[in-house]
Amino acid sequence: MMRYSIRGPHKGPALLATAVALATVAACSGGSPSGSGTPASSSGTTSGTSADAAPTGAPPSPTPTPTRTYPLSTAPRTVPAVRDHEAARGPGWKPAPTGGVVLAANSAGLADEGRLLAGELGIPYRGAAAAGPGDVELALGGTGAPESYRLTVRDDRVRISGPDEAGVFYGTRTLKQSVKGSGAMPEGVVTDAPAKPQRGLNLDIARKFFTAGWIEARLREMADLKLNQFGLHFSDDQGFRIASDSHPEIVSAQHLSKAEVRRILALAQTLHITVVPEIDSPGHLGAVLRAHPDLQLRNVQGTPRQGAIDISKPASAKIVDELLREYSALFPGGWFHVGADEYQALTVRNPAASYPQLATAARQKYGPQAGVQDLAEGWLNDRAAVVRAAGKTAKAWNDGFFRGGVVNADKRIEVEYWTGKEIGARPPAEYLAEGREVVNLNDEFLYYVLGEPNQFTYPTGRRIYEQWTPRVLRGTTPVPARYDPQILGGRFAVWCDLSGAQTMAQVADGIRMPLTATAQKLWDARTPTLTWEQFRALATKVSG
Repeated sequence: MMRYSIRGPHKGPALLATAVALATVAACSGGSPSGSGTPASSSGTTSGTSADAAPTGAPPSPTPTPTRTYPLSTAPRTVPAVRDHEAARGPGWKPAPTGGVVLAANSAGLADEGRLLAGELGIPYRGAAAAGPGDVELALGGTGAPESYRLTVRDDRVRISGPDEAGVFYGTRTLKQSVKGSGAMPEGVVTDAPAKPQRGLNLDIARKFFTAGWIEARLREMADLKLNQFGLHFSDDQGFRIASDSHPEIVSAQHLSKAEVRRILALAQTLHITVVPEIDSPGHLGAVLRAHPDLQLRNVQGTPRQGAIDISKPASAKIVDELLREYSALFPGGWFHVGADEYQALTVRNPAASYPQLATAARQKYGPQAGVQDLAEGWLNDRAAVVRAAGKTAKAWNDGFFRGGVVNADKRIEVEYWTGKEIGARPPAEYLAEGREVVNLNDEFLYYVLGEPNQFTYPTGRRIYEQWTPRVLRGTTPVPARYDPQILGGRFAVWCDLSGAQTMAQVADGIRMPLTATAQKLWDARTPTLTWEQFRALATKVSG
């Protein structure tokens, strides 16, 4: 900006002519690309006093206040991208020692968000106080969808408001990323909300132990990406990785203590992430069955099936339900994943002949037309009822939902669609046509399987960014758009089949960009405007 001051005691017409001419020059020398624009606030400009000003007692010399214009602002560059930005002319906002983070009236619940943001921006947190120049004000209230927010930059201050704490928190993530990437937050108004309500990461700690610190680091990365769900698969054939009071005999040597889990949960809560525990059954229970071999499923020849529990025995339901109740009390979130995939009794040519005890139990419970499939479906419904009684919504893998049986899976169970490769797997449109709600964990794009067994390859962020959408539930073909409202979102999943293939640090590095791309596609349904290379560079710039 050019500054002009009138020097000396100009008088009369000469003074007036000079003032008009100089004011005209100043007004035309702004930063607008077109050479014109609406003048911004005068904050940040000063009018100095000339060293050779008129002596005391002389008539004051008029000093025009310089005007300054700005080009229209552009949207902040963040990951995920904001949904809408209303441009304005002005200097934007950047952290300054004179500014701070304050809470609006009736917004005391945002104290955690305020303290976190203040620390990240290096400015004071002042709590409930009136906002002044240089401040960031957080406010609860207003209308909008869940997790939405409105971020306004005007008059050298920022206001972030939303109908819930999560929305305001996501507004602080936008501000943090914009400042980290460019040093400032552009003038104008951001209006933002997620395309999908469930957005997250799934982690298998049963096959490979991950420390509490490693998990907490991932939660912080997730929060900056506006991800809100962390699936924790902690029971499988290879291990049971959380301490148990009801059945300590099943717990692996390497495990998370309940104190560590509570610490993880406390952090997740401050970051608006729900942790979803998973105890998979009736398959994938090898760690439990090692301590209870009498419950192992055996075929007619007496051969055991790995990880499979005998669902004809009442004791099998008893132990699983005791675990479900114990961990439903530990995890406060609204979901519990009950598994249901890959039950080995259903992978043989004739389940009734191979497992006559299951066939008999099915007929006894569900009638003469029922088979082993129906007993397995009834098992799923019964486990879902246990977690529902604890206030949870049940999730289950898609290959635990069968067609054409006497027993149908409860419609309230969320379908977590991961594969079409399993025996009897149904295409996703079948679930959707039944009116079911589905979450996308498409193994073609979203499965990071350590060691790349069974023709899995490590997914790339680029492929997710360029080819995947939440409607691509199986393979590479999207389901019809009419089903989009039934697709609740998705999670990127880490599975540790060959646990020694990567270290924890290698896993963290390997999933970073794929998870970042997943976050973009779950938050914003539109085709990205940036190329992959631009997106990757931006993500690197604004992360951390």
